[in-house]
Amino acid sequence: MNFMSEAIPVACYLTDKQLQARRKNYLDKAAESLIDSAELSDGFVYRFPLARSTLQNLAEIIDLERKCCPFLNFRLTLESGNDFVSLELMGAEGTKEIVRSLFKWN
Repeated sequence: MNFMSEAIPVACYLTDKQLQARRKNYLDKAAESLIDSAELSDGFVYRFPLARSTLQNLAEIIDLERKCCPFLNFRLTLESGNDFVSLELMGAEGTKEIVRSLFKWN
């Protein structure tokens, strides 16, 4: 069986008003607890303190963002012995620019 998928456009489907609401209700809240970030070849990795509220907020962000930005790949990592959680946002060429402008976490 050959599974071929069409390329997903690197674009956000939110209106400006929806994006401002998303920033206010979720993204800015996460940014307040951001420990640090690093650039990857195809995106970014962000570290946050490991707390239940942080995990809940990041899970909500992932759920919302996967709907309006279907080009994004997400990886949420919790490693034993660490007191932080890492969120990777990755995708095709152009993803870093979109993430940088939408999330404003860098």
